[in-house]
Amino acid sequence: MQPDLLIHNGTVIDGTGAPPFCGDIAIKDSKILEVGTIEKREDVPCLDAHGLFVTPGFIDIHSHSDFTIILDPRAMSAIAQGVTLEVVGNCGHGCAPIGDPELAKMNIYGHQEGYEIGWRTMAEYLDTLESEKPSVNVASLVPNGNLRLAVAGLVDRPSTPDELRKMKTVLAQCLDEGAFGFSTGLEYGPERDCTEAEIVELCRVAADAGGFYATHTRNRDGEAQETIAEAIRTGAASNLPLQISHISVVTRLAEDGRWVIEDAIRQVDEAQDSGLDVGFDMHTRLFGTTNLSAALPPWALEGNKAAIAARLQSAATRRELKTYPSIITALARGDWNNIVLFDSKACPEFARKSIAEISELTGVHPFDAIYDLLLAEIDDLHSLMILAFTYREEDIRIAFEHPSCMVGSDATALATDGPLAETSFHGAYTWASWFYRHFVREKKTLSPQEAIRRITSLPANRLGVTDRGVLRKGAWADVAIFDPKTFADQGTTFEPNQTAVGMHHVIVNGKVALKDGQLTGVRNGQALRRR
Repeated sequence: MQPDLLIHNGTVIDGTGAPPFCGDIAIKDSKILEVGTIEKREDVPCLDAHGLFVTPGFIDIHSHSDFTIILDPRAMSAIAQGVTLEVVGNCGHGCAPIGDPELAKMNIYGHQEGYEIGWRTMAEYLDTLESEKPSVNVASLVPNGNLRLAVAGLVDRPSTPDELRKMKTVLAQCLDEGAFGFSTGLEYGPERDCTEAEIVELCRVAADAGGFYATHTRNRDGEAQETIAEAIRTGAASNLPLQISHISVVTRLAEDGRWVIEDAIRQVDEAQDSGLDVGFDMHTRLFGTTNLSAALPPWALEGNKAAIAARLQSAATRRELKTYPSIITALARGDWNNIVLFDSKACPEFARKSIAEISELTGVHPFDAIYDLLLAEIDDLHSLMILAFTYREEDIRIAFEHPSCMVGSDATALATDGPLAETSFHGAYTWASWFYRHFVREKKTLSPQEAIRRITSLPANRLGVTDRGVLRKGAWADVAIFDPKTFADQGTTFEPNQTAVGMHHVIVNGKVALKDGQLTGVRNGQALRRR
């Protein structure tokens, strides 16, 4: 059979962790036709990979691009790093299912005001996504936050038995329509009051469908051991694979962050030794990031903008709000210097300043400073993002060194022009390039083949996908071709929107999406559906 495309004379790293070898790859009809030594033909297009690494396309196991890939399907920030598959629906946030579209918007990272949500089910969401012809493949989890909002609305209590029955029915439908698993974000408002028992019930639905469970664990001060223990108990009780999302978040739950992450890894090792399928991932930032609106409890976000604004203006309501133990207060760890406002259209003078600084400048309590910022941005309440400087590299490096550690962006796919040009999400432009540069080229902690395994076959195995994340005959032709000496991130903490360098070519389902470092305009991604 004559191939459609030949990749010639590259250093092939096949994604399995096996040593690199010099070879060629032939591609035909979206699949890999052959890997080995293949003779060049003048009538077959050829990409010269001399001096470059040829690897499977990277899999972002923890993405929040659910909505931004619909707004701008080019996914420039991802393609420029060799990403060919993103897993969305993480942390209990996502685009499906949808009950009340207005209510759901608060649970969708990257949503832009004025965009009407036309889908309701997982099937409709995946169809919408596919109709936009994304540059990358997309697989979705079912977010628990969406289930809660769709069935119960904004509540600060456990689900009732009737609500749980309805949530299980909706979850089963989403999984039947192609979702790969179920996710929770147990520190976010819509989910803070979910009980372990109800999460187990939902996980059993995912287990029956052959899916996995990804959890942004509870993160409550002084409960570092329990937060991991609960996740492992839930996975064991449900008998399904467990993915602990960005496991490093536990380091902020105790003064000794190093001990906390070591204990978390110990618990994972013991669970694996007992026969449980437990894995975890890490984002590549040395800080956390989320919406400032997460400082508010669910009841404060009920109703329209006028109703929310009235609550934020009420002195009595503010006194009540200050007692709410949100993820923002957990991230602050008692020091508002740790929380930095990234940007604000309404109050640009406060951008890149800590809540402590803003509090001092305005002469109000830090909580009041937060409520004032949200009130000023009431027309786009969920657009404000904060940076939480709560990690130390020496504490979290141990997680990256563990062979079960996958790596993800924990961000939204973006572009430096078009409808997302003014949008930032730390990690979007840097996660894979930083990971490779830092751990392979600079620290030399990981070999090239091991680093590539962590972002290709390892996450593919978590998804239960055997024909992606590897370079072998019959697999989908998702390929990244880069210069191992120059592949690097360019984004910084306060100038994050800079594309990575050193990625030469990217192929998605057999078509060239990036050639010589430039987007080709070809968008050949798929909305993947679990078989």
